[in-house]
Amino acid sequence: MNTIRRRGAALITVLACVALLVGATACSTSDDGPRQAVQRFLNDVASGDVAAAAAQTDDKVAAEPSLRGVWRGLQASALTATAGRTRINADTANVDVDYRWKLPRGREWAYTASVVAARTDGGWGVRWTSTDIHPDLGANQKLVFQVTEAPHATINEADGSTVMTNGTMVGISFDAKAATDAGGNVVDSVTRLVSAVSPLRPDLSAQAVIEQSTASDTPYPIARLSNSDYDRLRDQLAIPGVIATDQAELTATDKTFAPALLSQVKKAVGSELDGTVGWRIAVVNPNGLVADIVTDNAAKPAPAVTLTLSKSVQQAAQIAVNGSSRFKTAMVVIQPSTGNILAIAQNSSADRDGPIATTGLYPPGSTFKMVTASAAITHNLAHPSTPVPCPGEIQIGPRLVPNYDKFSLGTVPMLSAFANSCNTTFAKLASEMGPADLASMAASMGLGRNYTIAGLDAVSGSVPIAPELVSRSEDGFGQGKVLASPLGMALVAATAARGSAPTPQLIVGRPTKVEGPQPTIAPGVIEQLRTMMRAVVTEGTATVIAGQGAVYGKTGEAEFAGGSHAWFAGYRGDLAFATLLVGGGDSTNAVAVTRDFLSMLG
Repeated sequence: MNTIRRRGAALITVLACVALLVGATACSTSDDGPRQAVQRFLNDVASGDVAAAAAQTDDKVAAEPSLRGVWRGLQASALTATAGRTRINADTANVDVDYRWKLPRGREWAYTASVVAARTDGGWGVRWTSTDIHPDLGANQKLVFQVTEAPHATINEADGSTVMTNGTMVGISFDAKAATDAGGNVVDSVTRLVSAVSPLRPDLSAQAVIEQSTASDTPYPIARLSNSDYDRLRDQLAIPGVIATDQAELTATDKTFAPALLSQVKKAVGSELDGTVGWRIAVVNPNGLVADIVTDNAAKPAPAVTLTLSKSVQQAAQIAVNGSSRFKTAMVVIQPSTGNILAIAQNSSADRDGPIATTGLYPPGSTFKMVTASAAITHNLAHPSTPVPCPGEIQIGPRLVPNYDKFSLGTVPMLSAFANSCNTTFAKLASEMGPADLASMAASMGLGRNYTIAGLDAVSGSVPIAPELVSRSEDGFGQGKVLASPLGMALVAATAARGSAPTPQLIVGRPTKVEGPQPTIAPGVIEQLRTMMRAVVTEGTATVIAGQGAVYGKTGEAEFAGGSHAWFAGYRGDLAFATLLVGGGDSTNAVAVTRDFLSMLG
């Protein structure tokens, strides 16, 4: 009976121990010693007490800087490390370890390594080797957390081709602590680094780099190099503490394709081109070069950005304005049916004054008669067939308004006065309008509205309310206080083509914000305006362009002290345009540039 009780008690003890071993490591087994030793080591590593962790190894001198370098290189905020399965072979043991690091911006990195333990007279302890931290980490190497930039989204134009695409540059940075850990000297490393990149960064100060890099816990950025420059300097940059990483860069596929405009677009879309950054853990040699990538979480590119620009239209416009080298020349082309901006072109002379095509404000001259004629029709002051006076000069209040060279047509239909650009006719019509009539009509045709266009600095123009008789009369033929940009006059022409003012847009999917009054224009008014615009080409001041199909337009010469600006605005099919030659004199010069543009499109 006693024997049975003793055997039963022994069996209970064994079963209890087995149960405990399944859930934990409470009972004594042959592998408790090495696993517990490794766990103590891991606990100190996880707490950040690398000195205490190193003291538990057989090579404190090597272990301590290596462990410190791991924390620094990974930029980790926390570590969970758990000893697991143990395999004992006499006086050594291999203990599996699950590592889980907390990395910058909430990222985690988990993997399994094997730590070697050895039995000594004092019990089990950790045998130091760099693979205790990661199986792919070699002696004198370190683990480094690196952010990998996503390939930039491409920027495409409306015809389907890519105008800006992914390129790469090499980012050079300096890690003072890494230089020290690698046995280098910060001053020596920085001196060599500055000397190597000085041809590309002559402003770089060695003293400043030393001060700022030693005060920072993260690598200090030095320069961004092209791949060819980096390849040329690669050997010179094999310096302790120098880090080289690939960085995405958006580059133009054709440097002649709207470079200033694409620069604006690139700034506007900003971080949307960057996609989602990735990250990786690299094994880095003492000289800073990457020896291996142990984990790689690829970056995710953003969707492509599509512009409304048409490559064929933009190129034709650019060639046309480049041909007008004597004057600062600009052209804007809009698709009336959609409001899509198809082209914005300037020659190099105009570029020196900034984006005049979309922000330059100039008196529009007789192109503004499209607005004045529409207002006259709307208020039943005159219609295309209405007889109106076109004297060489007309007195309005104290102002004597002349025609160009004081030409006189006598009394003619408004269509003829419009086609031949009689200032006196439209000054008189404007004088008979209310103070806000021109401003309201201009707004209904897109001129004077405030547009916030993604990717583009834009000002359409300004048409003030004019209670004074003389001011209103001068505004009627585009002199006075009326101002417009080529963009603004292209919108007026697009309204004539479409029947209502389109909303200009440059980046697909990014709606334009419109502020200011947005009155509408009656369809019957537009039909009558078109008749007169066609007459300008068939029998009036723009017959130079008559061979380019069914073109509708209005010429303009806007006088200023010392000269006049040359304008032509109009449309053909679903293309509306405005061309300006600053100081270009005769409006025929603007018509000729537009003719060249249309002829290239066929």
